[in-house]
Amino acid sequence: MAHPSPDKARFTGEKGRKVINIRETPMVPYDMDGPLQHDMSLIELSYERDNKQGAYLIRMEPGAQTIAHEHPFREEFIILEGELIESDGTILKTGDYVIYEAGTYHNSRTEKGCLLLGIDWQRRK
Repeated sequence: MAHPSPDKARFTGEKGRKVINIRETPMVPYDMDGPLQHDMSLIELSYERDNKQGAYLIRMEPGAQTIAHEHPFREEFIILEGELIESDGTILKTGDYVIYEAGTYHNSRTEKGCLLLGIDWQRRK
């Protein structure tokens, strides 16, 4: 389903609003970077796979690791729970907000587990 851009959307009352309760919505195995990873799970909040943009929630179980990947768009995420260790050794903790510009390459892992909210989007030129 295509979503209107925020500057073109007109919301009146409940019309045009979508509510997703992350505690009630089942997470599915993570596969955004290629093969299915059973130690990671995902809720695609507004993420659209066809253009690889939008918001998503990812849970990484203790010991999980992402596949190294390049970002076609800007990626921003906030750590909601746990810790995430970046490929350069930086340890991100609850409350840390991270911005990766388009073209960056990395992977992440967690020893304790992690819940993060991510947003991939393309900057206007």
